[in-house]
Amino acid sequence: MKKIVIYMSLMLVFTHMHGQKDFQGMAVYESKTQAPKMDGMRANRDITPEMQKNMEERMKKMLEKTFILNFDKSASIYKEEEKLETPGQQGGGMRMMMNSFMGGGGTFYKDVKSKSYTVDKEFMGKEFLVIDSLPKLNWKLESETKQIGGYTCYKATAVKEASKTDFRNFRPKNDNDKKPEEKKEDAKKTSGDTKTNFADNFEIPKEIIITAWYSPEIPVNQGPENYWGLPGLILEVNDGRTTILCSKIVLNAKDKVEIKAPTKGKVISQKDYDETVIKKMEEFREMNRGREGGPGGGPVIIRR
Repeated sequence: MKKIVIYMSLMLVFTHMHGQKDFQGMAVYESKTQAPKMDGMRANRDITPEMQKNMEERMKKMLEKTFILNFDKSASIYKEEEKLETPGQQGGGMRMMMNSFMGGGGTFYKDVKSKSYTVDKEFMGKEFLVIDSLPKLNWKLESETKQIGGYTCYKATAVKEASKTDFRNFRPKNDNDKKPEEKKEDAKKTSGDTKTNFADNFEIPKEIIITAWYSPEIPVNQGPENYWGLPGLILEVNDGRTTILCSKIVLNAKDKVEIKAPTKGKVISQKDYDETVIKKMEEFREMNRGREGGPGGGPVIIRR
């Protein structure tokens, strides 16, 4: 009987909200990515443990972002909240490079009716407009629940292919998981005059497990980034290293936001964009490998 009452209550909420012609909502998300720790720092004796710690702290802060999701019954825009940098703050160049490889950038527009998305990106000084179909995840709905900001959320899990152009998917290599032939190949890379490149310390898994928490109390199949397709707004999502958590929700505010797709940039598919980025990453990797033989060279040891 209790389940029937809950179901009917949710249906009433759904009917009421979708009956509102100008229904719109706004959700604030805090995104945090676990940063890898760097040991050795290119075997540079000038870098003290304190300096290394400061570098790791700066990277950690760069991986902490705030995003705003504005949504209606069928579409949404997701964009990083603009923040003024503290005067004298360093790391701007690294931040720009990381943004290029983190799937960040401009406005991420999702249309769940047409099952398509549009996102404007800037990479290596060029502007792209990526237009493609929304990825369809085979969500497994769980019975587990928890409260997020006063909303009852239900758990859902899925497995998806890891993007090779998203820096957040980079994982420190674990030698214990390698096969003997893989260890021999790595030994060749570090023998003689050949130096280990920074990127050689990382690997990208083929698949990652997604855990999401959605609330049927806000019956729109929207969520942060390219996550969607659940019977309620996704308030939290985790992929093993990155957690995106909703910290604030406003429904039907007096001032409406125009929800439309960005239009600036060279139109390109996700596949073609990824191929462009991967090619540049390989060029960057080879260029750095050539520099590793210089003074202060040596491998950077990355650990979890």
